[in-house]
Amino acid sequence: MGAVNDRKFVNQFQPQTLYIATILLYISAVYALIWFHPILLVVAVLLGAGGYGIANELRWGYTVAVTGAVLQVVFLLLAWGTDILGFPQIISLLFDGALVALLLHPQSREYQRIWFK
Repeated sequence: MGAVNDRKFVNQFQPQTLYIATILLYISAVYALIWFHPILLVVAVLLGAGGYGIANELRWGYTVAVTGAVLQVVFLLLAWGTDILGFPQIISLLFDGALVALLLHPQSREYQRIWFK
C-alpha cells in the first residue's frame, strides 16, 4: 500500500471547541479576504494557516490562529471605535470574540498543550 496523505482541513476528533474554532477560522479568513485591506490580508493568511495547523495538530498552528484572531478583534475595534456597538458591526464583534474565546477556552488550551506537535 502507498503512503496516505494524513493532512486534513478539519479534525472532528478534536474537542468541540477546537473543531468549531477551525471552521470559524476558515470562514473568518474568507471574510477578511473580501475586504481587501492590507492588514486584513495578513490577518486572513494567519487565520487560514492557523486553521490548517490546528486541524493537523501542529503547535505553530494554534499560536498563529490565536494571533490572527486577536489581531482581527483589535483591527475591528480600531476601525469602528465606539460605533462597534451599532448594527451590523456588533455581529462581527460577537463572532470574532467567540472565535478568540473558543481558541483560549481551557479545553482547547489543554488539548493543544498535550497533543499538538
